[in-house]
Amino acid sequence: MKLPALAITVSFASGIALGLQAFVRESSSGRAEMFTGFAAAALALLTAGLLASKGRLLAAGLLALFSWLTLGVLAARVAGQAKPADHVLALAESGAIDLKSPLRWHGRLRDAPVQLPWGWSYDLQLESVEARGVLLPVSGGLRLSFSSGPEEHPPDLHLGDRVAVLAEARLPETFRDEGAFDRRAYLAQQNIDVIAALRAPELLELEAAGPSTLASRLARIRRSFRTELDTLLPRNPSYAGILRAMLLGDRSFVERPEALDFQKTGVFHVLVVAGLHVGAFAATLFWLGRRLKFTAIWIALCTIVLIAFYVAMAEQRPPVLRAALMTMAVALGRIFFRRVDPLNSAAMAALILLIAKPLELRDSSFQLTFIAIGCIAGLAAPWLERTVQPFLRALQGWREVARDTAHEPHIIQFRIDLRSALARLSAMLPGPFARPATGGLIAALRVSLRVWELFILTLVLQIGLLPWMARDFHRVTLSGPFANLVAAPLTGILVPLGFLTLTIGAAFPALGKILAGVLALLTSLLTAAVRWFAGLPHGSYRIPGPPLALMVIFAGLVVLLAATLRRSPPRRLKVPLSPVSWSRWLQGSSLAALLAVAGMVALYPFPPKWNKGQLELTVLDVGQGDALFLVSPAGRTMLIDAGGALQAFGGRPQLNSVDPGEDAVSSYLWWRGFKHIDVVALTHAHQDHLGGMTAVLQNFSVGELWISREALSAALARLETLARERGIVIRTESRGQSFSWDGAEGQFFWPEADSARNPAPAANDDSLVLRLQYKGASLMLPGDAEKQAEYQMLSENPPESLRADVLKIGHHGSKNSSTPELLAAVRPHLALISAGRENPYGHPSPELLQRLEDAGVRVLRTDRNGAIHVLADGRQFRVTCFIPCPGNDFA
Repeated sequence: MKLPALAITVSFASGIALGLQAFVRESSSGRAEMFTGFAAAALALLTAGLLASKGRLLAAGLLALFSWLTLGVLAARVAGQAKPADHVLALAESGAIDLKSPLRWHGRLRDAPVQLPWGWSYDLQLESVEARGVLLPVSGGLRLSFSSGPEEHPPDLHLGDRVAVLAEARLPETFRDEGAFDRRAYLAQQNIDVIAALRAPELLELEAAGPSTLASRLARIRRSFRTELDTLLPRNPSYAGILRAMLLGDRSFVERPEALDFQKTGVFHVLVVAGLHVGAFAATLFWLGRRLKFTAIWIALCTIVLIAFYVAMAEQRPPVLRAALMTMAVALGRIFFRRVDPLNSAAMAALILLIAKPLELRDSSFQLTFIAIGCIAGLAAPWLERTVQPFLRALQGWREVARDTAHEPHIIQFRIDLRSALARLSAMLPGPFARPATGGLIAALRVSLRVWELFILTLVLQIGLLPWMARDFHRVTLSGPFANLVAAPLTGILVPLGFLTLTIGAAFPALGKILAGVLALLTSLLTAAVRWFAGLPHGSYRIPGPPLALMVIFAGLVVLLAATLRRSPPRRLKVPLSPVSWSRWLQGSSLAALLAVAGMVALYPFPPKWNKGQLELTVLDVGQGDALFLVSPAGRTMLIDAGGALQAFGGRPQLNSVDPGEDAVSSYLWWRGFKHIDVVALTHAHQDHLGGMTAVLQNFSVGELWISREALSAALARLETLARERGIVIRTESRGQSFSWDGAEGQFFWPEADSARNPAPAANDDSLVLRLQYKGASLMLPGDAEKQAEYQMLSENPPESLRADVLKIGHHGSKNSSTPELLAAVRPHLALISAGRENPYGHPSPELLQRLEDAGVRVLRTDRNGAIHVLADGRQFRVTCFIPCPGNDFA
């Protein structure tokens, strides 16, 4: 077997996948069952060894792979077991601790405090908690954040320090909508179970200094490197932020617009310390070792040690660990004078990681890493070995005729033609210029071949990762292969130069400043190139994720194409119906099929999911904000509001700030398969309604933008400018206007037509109030309209015109909205409230909830039920929720 590690890893991973599916269906697994499984796997391995000793290799191999499959199933079942009784989430679920009240937590710092643009972040490994006067043992992770003012300074803490903090911990926020980004699961992968805000530095106390260990010393060095970057580049904070990400894995200081540019151009991997960075660092070490005349063993050993140090400086996150393991496998192979197959080295790294953490298989980062390696080693490398690599090798010693016989006939002819052409050129030039000219042409030819090699590599990666990038990031990047031609070489220079600058700058600050200038220049070139590619029209666009079946077909075609490419048949053999001809036919067919499937992924020709003949309303969970999605009986769509993008401290949006327009609204629409929205309506220009609109207008093809009154709002002005740039028609709606969509009649009851020349600041009573009627079913959607607007609507319209079966409660359940008079006129059966969990405004108010209870209205809330879906066929309603809600149907 040429790829034993790959076969073992695939079997083990398949077992994990089967085990995870079984664990979803079953809540637990007995010890006896697991013991039996391990015993069966051990017996299978022993039997495989006996069969192999008797020469029955095929049977032995199949039995061994079956045992690894069994071990994978068992590993998944073990990893998926319930959390221990003392885990913070188990204690909260059992009621032993109350996360809604401040508690005194004790634990140790997992790492040095991380400085952020707005303050500090601390990751604690919890040990105990004081609850109701009792000290309880507790396990799990807590992330503590502190927004520091100019005069506030938290205590100087280090990795391993034992601390106590008085804080109100809570579960990480997440949007409970279909398809939405699960922030809670994302943090759980980092072993962060609860989060808390530190209200004052005095509430965080050092109880005992941590022991001096290698890890703590490395953490201090890493922290000093972060500080030194700011010192070396005081006039270029944006460059320092990018270098923090590229060198140390800290993306906290990368501004959102810059991060979006890197995403649009398909070079975001430059900001994530992973394979490219580790590979560039290792290549520099190999090159330096050869220049210093080190032996192969010493080069490999030094590379392994320095790569381990690099991993420690860049934080031990999964992507860099995976890349380091693969690099070390290659280096170890050189020690034993073996050239390890890249697929085998990657498989060994994957196997080690999966044995340590079987649930890593579900991590999209893990999947992308190894799919990328598979594309490089299985597709790009064999194809380049047949096409570009022979010509690169032909340029080595091109003057020496004796070396010709080491090459294939067509390469020999190339060398002969090259010597002949360069000889004619030399004869035409003066003597002193002949040799430099030929040398320059050879160098230019070599660089051209390398550039073509890099282009093919990035193109293969773009195509090979397309379904997974569409699934996880909903983006197709057409400019990626070209942008990577600039970004990848610059990264290969910036990473080693950056660490050299940090190392020299620590000992010789003056020399470090000089190198920092070069570093800033190269970083400016990188950002300028990325910005230029990001500005290209139609360089990238957003799409829904592909169906699972299409991804499976795509993966199968990639494996088939890789298998045919790695067979390496002779190039010159021409025999009709020979295995060679069959192999090439299979290559061509699988490549054509692969490109066809890739085109289907990129274009997404599939219709969206909607309910024909029914009027649909979805109230999305966007935290403390509003976002409503309407679908007409014939499939026309309207999005009303899009939540509010949260601003980071100091008013600077950061890469890690939450944008409901991207993470909730867009993700939900992509999950449904929508690419176009007929109308986006903004009820009024408050942040919790328009903040996510920018992402929606950028991510989807939008027909029209409906707004209410113009307001003194910079955010609204920017939104209208963006709409005009994208050719979106802007319409102002007001009282008395109406529309008809496929039998659904819409009428606006508010606001009054805006006749003022000088707009006023945005107000809740500017809200669009829309009533929809479909046959015998009706919906009332009042935005944030408060009692003043409600009283005016009631005075100007007969109560029957306001009647509605479903009422979306105004202003998130404020006591100043949905007055008793309005409820008496509307007489709803169902009230829907959009509010954030544990929001600081106390929405929905107890007074309003009591009014609804007194009126006998059923209430559903996004803070408890997540997304709420209402379907009306004209006679009755069907109601479903993200978190199942009882009583689905009513007439």
